[in-house]
Amino acid sequence: MTGPIDLLLWTVLPYLTIVVFVGGTVWRFKYDQFGWTTRSSQLHESRMLRIGGPLFHLGLFMVVGGHVAGLLVPKSLTEWLGVHEELYHLVSLVAGSIAGLATVAGLAVLVYRRWSVPPVRKATSNNDKLTYTVLGATILLGMFVTVVVNGFQGGYDYRVSIAPWFRGILTLQPDSSLIADAPLMYRMHALFGMALFVLWPFSRLVHAFSAPIRYLIRPYVVYRSRGRADALTSRTAHRGWDQP
Repeated sequence: MTGPIDLLLWTVLPYLTIVVFVGGTVWRFKYDQFGWTTRSSQLHESRMLRIGGPLFHLGLFMVVGGHVAGLLVPKSLTEWLGVHEELYHLVSLVAGSIAGLATVAGLAVLVYRRWSVPPVRKATSNNDKLTYTVLGATILLGMFVTVVVNGFQGGYDYRVSIAPWFRGILTLQPDSSLIADAPLMYRMHALFGMALFVLWPFSRLVHAFSAPIRYLIRPYVVYRSRGRADALTSRTAHRGWDQP
């Protein structure tokens, strides 16, 4: 049995988040294409950026992959494939810890860079500060449930509660009772995650939709000269006023 607060947090709020996320992204693309950028500060400082940027993005890709597998893939499917709960728990704990540590370390370098380099600090807007705060809180809460709850406290099987709740939101069959009794840190992680998606279209995070993924699969660019190579090398230079 769920009360009105649970219905508001776990049924109404997720759909409001989706509406703002999708609608805000469409609005940003239509009316602010020139602002659709990370506002790169590489010219001001590049050494820490070369360390923190790849570390943060690589860790974040692993984190997103883990969330996709954990939330969208039903537990019955992994068990049918022969992945029992103990093995799944171990893999998610090890992989999640590595991904989380990489993400936290990369984000720490980027935040320190913004605080310690004066030109970068001056270029940091209030929107950036809010985004960094919500992003950092979301990641740290995720690390807590991965390392502390699932590691030191014996674990919590979110695939029988939070994952079905999430899939129910996507399939328009919401059931707030599935997440209402989850551990507090899981619910806090979900709330900060929704806050992050609300901020996403209106922050520099929107550049994720412009990642040059097509560069990985595009064909090679082949350059050919218009004439024979020997003709190009033996061509005699002429003065600008002479006819060739």
